[in-house]
Amino acid sequence: MNHQNSKYWIGFDLGGTKMLAVLFNSALQPLNRQRRKTKGHLGAQVGMDRITDTIEQVLEESGITKSQLAGIGLGCPGLLDLNKGIILEASNLGWKNTPLKDTLQSHFDCPTIIANDVDAGVFGEYCHGAAQNARCVLGIFPGTGIGGGCVYDGKILHGSNRSCFEIGHIRVQENGPKCSCGQYGCLETVASRLAIAAEAAQLAHRGQAPSLMELAGTDLSKIKSGMLARSIKNGDTVVRELVCRAARHIGVAIGSMIHLLNPEVIVLGGGLVEAMSELILPEARNTANRFILPSFLNTFKIVPAQLGDDATAAGAAAWAQKTIGKHLPLSIGPQTLSTTNTTNQA
Repeated sequence: MNHQNSKYWIGFDLGGTKMLAVLFNSALQPLNRQRRKTKGHLGAQVGMDRITDTIEQVLEESGITKSQLAGIGLGCPGLLDLNKGIILEASNLGWKNTPLKDTLQSHFDCPTIIANDVDAGVFGEYCHGAAQNARCVLGIFPGTGIGGGCVYDGKILHGSNRSCFEIGHIRVQENGPKCSCGQYGCLETVASRLAIAAEAAQLAHRGQAPSLMELAGTDLSKIKSGMLARSIKNGDTVVRELVCRAARHIGVAIGSMIHLLNPEVIVLGGGLVEAMSELILPEARNTANRFILPSFLNTFKIVPAQLGDDATAAGAAAWAQKTIGKHLPLSIGPQTLSTTNTTNQA
Protein backbone atom coordinates (compact mmCIF):
# COMPACT_ATOMS: atom_id res chain seq x y z
CA MET A 1 0.00 0.00 0.00
CA ASN A 2 1.02 3.67 -0.31
CA HIS A 3 1.93 4.94 3.19
CA GLN A 4 2.59 8.51 2.14
CA ASN A 5 -0.90 9.62 3.16
CA SER A 6 -1.04 7.47 6.31
CA LYS A 7 -1.22 9.45 9.51
CA TYR A 8 -0.66 7.14 12.44
CA TRP A 9 2.28 5.43 14.11
CA ILE A 10 2.56 2.66 16.68
CA GLY A 11 5.28 2.76 19.32
CA PHE A 12 5.69 -0.53 21.15
CA ASP A 13 7.62 -1.37 24.31
CA LEU A 14 8.30 -5.09 24.66
CA GLY A 15 9.43 -5.69 28.23
CA GLY A 16 10.20 -8.76 30.25
CA THR A 17 7.02 -8.44 32.32
CA LYS A 18 4.77 -6.08 30.36
CA MET A 19 4.18 -4.87 26.84
CA LEU A 20 2.83 -1.45 25.91
CA ALA A 21 1.42 -0.24 22.59
CA VAL A 22 0.88 3.50 22.09
CA LEU A 23 -0.88 5.04 19.09
CA PHE A 24 0.54 8.37 17.88
CA ASN A 25 -0.60 10.84 15.24
CA SER A 26 1.76 12.27 12.60
CA ALA A 27 2.98 14.92 15.06
CA LEU A 28 3.82 12.09 17.47
CA GLN A 29 1.19 13.13 19.96
CA PRO A 30 -0.12 10.10 21.89
CA LEU A 31 -3.75 9.21 21.23
CA ASN A 32 -4.35 5.91 22.98
CA ARG A 33 -2.53 3.02 24.58
CA GLN A 34 -2.93 -0.62 25.50
CA ARG A 35 -0.90 -2.50 28.10
CA ARG A 36 -0.81 -6.18 28.99
CA LYS A 37 1.49 -8.77 30.53
CA THR A 38 4.17 -10.18 28.25
CA LYS A 39 4.09 -13.80 29.49
CA GLY A 40 7.34 -14.49 27.67
CA HIS A 41 7.60 -17.93 29.28
CA LEU A 42 4.79 -19.11 27.00
CA GLY A 43 7.13 -18.91 24.02
CA ALA A 44 7.96 -16.61 21.14
CA GLN A 45 4.97 -17.51 18.98
CA VAL A 46 2.50 -16.81 21.78
CA GLY A 47 4.42 -13.64 22.50
CA MET A 48 4.18 -12.41 18.91
CA ASP A 49 0.46 -13.21 18.91
CA ARG A 50 0.07 -11.11 22.06
CA ILE A 51 1.97 -8.24 20.41
CA THR A 52 -0.30 -8.24 17.35
CA ASP A 53 -3.40 -8.55 19.55
CA THR A 54 -2.30 -5.60 21.69
CA ILE A 55 -1.73 -3.41 18.63
CA GLU A 56 -5.05 -4.47 17.13
CA GLN A 57 -6.85 -3.57 20.36
CA VAL A 58 -5.38 -0.07 20.51
CA LEU A 59 -6.32 0.46 16.84
CA GLU A 60 -9.86 -0.83 17.33
CA GLU A 61 -10.45 1.31 20.43
CA SER A 62 -9.24 4.36 18.51
CA GLY A 63 -11.31 3.70 15.39
CA ILE A 64 -8.15 3.37 13.26
CA THR A 65 -7.71 0.76 10.53
CA LYS A 66 -4.53 -1.01 9.49
CA SER A 67 -4.54 0.91 6.22
CA GLN A 68 -4.11 4.16 8.17
CA LEU A 69 -0.85 3.05 9.78
CA ALA A 70 2.34 4.67 8.48
CA GLY A 71 4.62 2.39 10.45
CA ILE A 72 5.43 0.50 13.63
CA GLY A 73 8.47 0.89 15.88
CA LEU A 74 9.30 -1.69 18.56
CA GLY A 75 11.72 -1.33 21.43
CA CYS A 76 12.96 -4.81 22.32
CA PRO A 77 15.29 -6.33 24.90
CA GLY A 78 18.18 -8.63 24.13
CA LEU A 79 20.56 -9.11 21.24
CA LEU A 80 18.99 -7.86 18.00
CA ASP A 81 19.72 -8.08 14.30
CA LEU A 82 18.56 -4.58 13.42
CA ASN A 83 18.73 -5.06 9.65
CA LYS A 84 16.61 -8.21 9.60
CA GLY A 85 14.42 -7.17 12.51
CA ILE A 86 15.07 -10.33 14.50
CA ILE A 87 15.48 -10.87 18.23
CA LEU A 88 18.53 -13.13 18.16
CA GLU A 89 18.30 -13.84 21.87
CA ALA A 90 16.39 -12.26 24.75
CA SER A 91 17.26 -14.09 27.94
CA ASN A 92 14.60 -12.36 30.03
CA LEU A 93 11.96 -13.60 27.57
CA GLY A 94 13.51 -16.94 26.67
CA TRP A 95 13.14 -16.12 22.95
CA LYS A 96 15.65 -16.85 20.20
CA ASN A 97 15.65 -16.00 16.48
CA THR A 98 12.25 -14.33 16.68
CA PRO A 99 11.27 -12.59 13.37
CA LEU A 100 9.36 -9.63 14.78
CA LYS A 101 9.78 -7.32 11.80
CA ASP A 102 8.53 -9.76 9.15
CA THR A 103 5.67 -10.96 11.35
CA LEU A 104 4.30 -7.47 12.00
CA GLN A 105 4.92 -6.16 8.49
CA SER A 106 2.98 -9.07 7.10
CA HIS A 107 0.14 -8.81 9.61
CA PHE A 108 -0.36 -5.05 9.47
CA ASP A 109 0.88 -4.41 5.93
CA CYS A 110 3.06 -1.48 6.98
CA PRO A 111 6.79 -0.84 7.47
CA THR A 112 8.20 -1.99 10.80
CA ILE A 113 11.50 -1.40 12.56
CA ILE A 114 12.94 -2.75 15.79
CA ALA A 115 15.39 -1.06 18.14
CA ASN A 116 17.04 -1.92 21.40
CA ASP A 117 14.66 -0.90 24.19
CA VAL A 118 17.18 1.35 25.94
CA ASP A 119 18.19 2.95 22.62
CA ALA A 120 14.52 3.69 22.01
CA GLY A 121 14.13 5.06 25.53
CA VAL A 122 17.08 7.44 25.10
CA PHE A 123 15.70 8.53 21.72
CA GLY A 124 12.36 9.16 23.42
CA GLU A 125 14.05 11.41 25.97
CA TYR A 126 15.85 13.20 23.13
CA CYS A 127 12.61 13.78 21.25
CA HIS A 128 10.07 14.34 24.01
CA GLY A 129 11.78 14.57 27.35
CA ALA A 130 14.88 15.48 29.30
CA ALA A 131 17.36 15.90 26.42
CA GLN A 132 15.52 17.77 23.69
CA ASN A 133 17.67 19.45 21.04
CA ALA A 134 20.97 18.18 22.46
CA ARG A 135 23.54 17.19 19.86
CA CYS A 136 24.89 14.26 21.90
CA VAL A 137 22.84 12.44 24.55
CA LEU A 138 24.02 9.56 26.70
CA GLY A 139 21.43 7.49 28.55
CA ILE A 140 22.08 5.11 31.44
CA PHE A 141 19.19 3.12 32.89
CA PRO A 142 19.90 0.97 35.97
CA GLY A 143 17.42 -1.83 36.58
CA THR A 144 17.81 -5.59 36.84
CA GLY A 145 20.93 -4.91 34.77
CA ILE A 146 22.17 -1.59 33.42
CA GLY A 147 21.35 -0.48 29.89
CA GLY A 148 22.87 2.35 27.93
CA GLY A 149 22.24 4.22 24.70
CA CYS A 150 23.44 7.23 22.78
CA VAL A 151 21.79 9.66 20.37
CA TYR A 152 24.19 11.69 18.25
CA ASP A 153 23.10 14.32 15.73
CA GLY A 154 19.52 13.06 16.00
CA LYS A 155 20.38 9.43 15.31
CA ILE A 156 20.69 6.39 17.53
CA LEU A 157 24.32 5.36 17.61
CA HIS A 158 24.53 1.76 16.42
CA GLY A 159 27.21 -0.77 15.70
CA SER A 160 27.61 -2.31 12.25
CA ASN A 161 24.27 -4.10 12.38
CA ARG A 162 23.47 -4.38 16.08
CA SER A 163 22.84 -2.13 19.01
CA CYS A 164 25.81 -1.23 21.17
CA PHE A 165 26.45 0.76 24.35
CA GLU A 166 26.41 -2.22 26.68
CA ILE A 167 27.50 0.16 29.41
CA GLY A 168 26.47 -2.32 32.10
CA HIS A 169 29.47 -4.41 31.07
CA ILE A 170 32.11 -1.73 31.43
CA ARG A 171 34.53 -2.98 34.07
CA VAL A 172 34.62 -0.68 37.10
CA GLN A 173 36.18 -3.09 39.62
CA GLU A 174 39.23 -5.14 38.67
CA ASN A 175 38.41 -7.96 41.07
CA GLY A 176 34.70 -7.34 41.42
CA PRO A 177 31.79 -9.79 41.53
CA LYS A 178 31.21 -12.22 38.68
CA CYS A 179 28.72 -10.94 36.11
CA SER A 180 26.09 -12.93 34.23
CA CYS A 181 28.20 -12.31 31.11
CA GLY A 182 31.05 -14.33 32.64
CA GLN A 183 33.37 -11.40 33.32
CA TYR A 184 34.17 -9.83 36.68
CA GLY A 185 33.57 -6.33 38.02
CA CYS A 186 31.09 -5.16 35.39
CA LEU A 187 29.13 -2.05 36.27
CA GLU A 188 25.86 -3.92 36.67
CA THR A 189 27.36 -6.26 39.28
CA VAL A 190 27.83 -3.31 41.63
CA ALA A 191 25.32 -0.67 40.54
CA SER A 192 22.16 -2.35 39.24
CA ARG A 193 19.02 -2.44 41.34
CA LEU A 194 19.40 -6.22 41.62
CA ALA A 195 22.98 -5.91 42.92
CA ILE A 196 21.92 -3.32 45.49
CA ALA A 197 18.95 -5.44 46.57
CA ALA A 198 21.09 -8.56 47.00
CA GLU A 199 23.54 -6.78 49.29
CA ALA A 200 20.73 -4.98 51.14
CA ALA A 201 19.07 -8.34 51.84
CA GLN A 202 22.27 -9.56 53.48
CA LEU A 203 22.43 -6.44 55.63
CA ALA A 204 18.79 -6.89 56.62
CA HIS A 205 19.47 -10.52 57.56
CA ARG A 206 22.34 -9.39 59.80
CA GLY A 207 20.10 -6.85 61.53
CA GLN A 208 21.82 -3.80 60.05
CA ALA A 209 18.79 -2.64 58.04
CA PRO A 210 15.83 -3.08 60.41
CA SER A 211 13.38 -1.02 58.35
CA LEU A 212 14.07 -3.00 55.20
CA MET A 213 13.70 -6.23 57.18
CA GLU A 214 10.30 -5.10 58.37
CA LEU A 215 9.19 -3.88 54.94
CA ALA A 216 10.42 -6.70 52.69
CA GLY A 217 12.45 -9.21 54.67
CA THR A 218 15.22 -10.80 52.63
CA ASP A 219 13.09 -11.75 49.63
CA LEU A 220 14.79 -10.19 46.58
CA SER A 221 11.52 -10.20 44.65
CA LYS A 222 10.12 -7.75 47.22
CA ILE A 223 13.14 -5.45 47.47
CA LYS A 224 12.20 -3.08 44.67
CA SER A 225 13.41 0.48 44.16
CA GLY A 226 10.53 2.01 46.11
CA MET A 227 11.16 -0.33 49.03
CA LEU A 228 14.84 0.66 49.13
CA ALA A 229 13.83 4.33 49.12
CA ARG A 230 11.39 3.76 52.00
CA SER A 231 13.99 1.97 54.08
CA ILE A 232 16.41 4.88 53.60
CA LYS A 233 13.72 7.36 54.55
CA ASN A 234 13.05 5.31 57.68
CA GLY A 235 16.68 5.51 58.75
CA ASP A 236 18.53 2.54 57.22
CA THR A 237 21.84 4.35 56.72
CA VAL A 238 23.61 1.23 55.43
CA VAL A 239 21.11 0.98 52.57
CA ARG A 240 21.67 4.64 51.80
CA GLU A 241 25.41 4.00 51.54
CA LEU A 242 24.78 1.05 49.19
CA VAL A 243 22.82 3.30 46.85
CA CYS A 244 25.41 6.09 47.08
CA ARG A 245 28.20 3.63 46.33
CA ALA A 246 26.32 2.33 43.30
CA ALA A 247 25.84 5.91 42.10
CA ARG A 248 29.57 6.51 42.44
CA HIS A 249 30.28 3.48 40.26
CA ILE A 250 27.89 4.90 37.67
CA GLY A 251 29.79 8.17 37.95
CA VAL A 252 33.05 6.39 37.11
CA ALA A 253 31.44 4.94 33.97
CA ILE A 254 30.05 8.36 33.07
CA GLY A 255 33.55 9.81 33.31
CA SER A 256 34.80 7.29 30.78
CA MET A 257 31.92 8.07 28.43
CA ILE A 258 32.56 11.82 28.73
CA HIS A 259 36.12 11.30 27.51
CA LEU A 260 34.83 9.31 24.53
CA LEU A 261 31.75 11.32 23.53
CA ASN A 262 31.66 14.66 25.37
CA PRO A 263 27.84 14.47 25.64
CA GLU A 264 25.87 17.60 26.42
CA VAL A 265 23.24 15.71 28.38
CA ILE A 266 23.46 12.49 30.36
CA VAL A 267 20.05 11.06 31.21
CA LEU A 268 19.73 8.67 34.14
CA GLY A 269 16.50 6.70 34.17
CA GLY A 270 14.77 3.58 35.38
CA GLY A 271 12.92 2.79 38.59
CA LEU A 272 15.98 3.11 40.81
CA VAL A 273 16.67 6.66 39.65
CA GLU A 274 12.99 7.62 39.74
CA ALA A 275 12.75 6.52 43.37
CA MET A 276 16.00 8.16 44.57
CA SER A 277 17.09 10.78 42.03
CA GLU A 278 17.97 13.30 44.75
CA LEU A 279 20.47 10.77 46.14
CA ILE A 280 21.84 9.20 42.96
CA LEU A 281 22.33 12.18 40.65
CA PRO A 282 24.60 14.28 42.93
CA GLU A 283 26.79 11.26 43.75
CA ALA A 284 27.13 10.32 40.09
CA ARG A 285 27.81 13.92 39.07
CA ASN A 286 30.45 14.54 41.74
CA THR A 287 32.22 11.28 40.96
CA ALA A 288 32.23 11.92 37.23
CA ASN A 289 33.75 15.34 37.83
CA ARG A 290 36.59 13.76 39.84
CA PHE A 291 37.44 11.34 37.02
CA ILE A 292 37.46 13.62 33.97
CA LEU A 293 40.01 15.95 32.48
CA PRO A 294 39.63 19.55 33.67
CA SER A 295 38.78 20.68 30.13
CA PHE A 296 35.55 18.62 30.30
CA LEU A 297 34.29 20.16 33.53
CA ASN A 298 31.03 22.10 33.16
CA THR A 299 30.50 20.82 29.59
CA PHE A 300 27.65 18.45 30.46
CA LYS A 301 24.64 18.07 32.70
CA ILE A 302 23.26 14.93 34.36
CA VAL A 303 19.47 14.91 34.52
CA PRO A 304 16.73 12.44 35.48
CA ALA A 305 14.60 10.93 32.74
CA GLN A 306 11.18 12.53 32.34
CA LEU A 307 9.10 9.99 30.45
CA GLY A 308 9.16 7.02 32.82
CA ASP A 309 7.50 3.93 31.37
CA ASP A 310 6.55 5.81 28.21
CA ALA A 311 10.09 6.49 27.01
CA THR A 312 10.61 3.32 24.98
CA ALA A 313 7.26 3.41 23.16
CA ALA A 314 7.60 7.13 22.41
CA GLY A 315 11.17 6.70 21.21
CA ALA A 316 10.34 3.65 19.08
CA ALA A 317 7.56 5.56 17.31
CA ALA A 318 9.80 8.58 16.75
CA TRP A 319 12.62 6.40 15.44
CA ALA A 320 10.20 4.61 13.10
CA GLN A 321 8.99 7.94 11.77
CA LYS A 322 12.53 9.18 11.29
CA THR A 323 13.77 6.06 9.51
CA ILE A 324 10.61 4.97 7.68
CA GLY A 325 8.63 8.15 7.21
CA LYS A 326 11.13 10.67 5.90
CA HIS A 327 8.31 12.12 3.83
CA LEU A 328 6.61 13.23 7.06
CA PRO A 329 7.81 16.11 9.27
CA LEU A 330 9.54 15.04 12.46
CA SER A 331 7.41 17.40 14.52
CA ILE A 332 8.23 16.52 18.06
CA GLY A 333 7.69 18.51 21.21
CA PRO A 334 7.12 17.83 24.87
CA GLN A 335 3.90 15.90 25.29
CA THR A 336 2.20 14.32 28.25
CA LEU A 337 1.91 10.65 27.36
CA SER A 338 -1.16 9.93 29.44
CA THR A 339 -4.12 10.97 27.33
CA THR A 340 -5.70 7.54 27.51
CA ASN A 341 -4.41 4.70 29.62
CA THR A 342 -6.03 1.36 29.04
CA THR A 343 -4.65 -1.62 30.91
CA ASN A 344 -5.38 -5.21 29.98
CA GLN A 345 -3.87 -7.76 32.30
CA ALA A 346 -5.09 -10.72 30.27
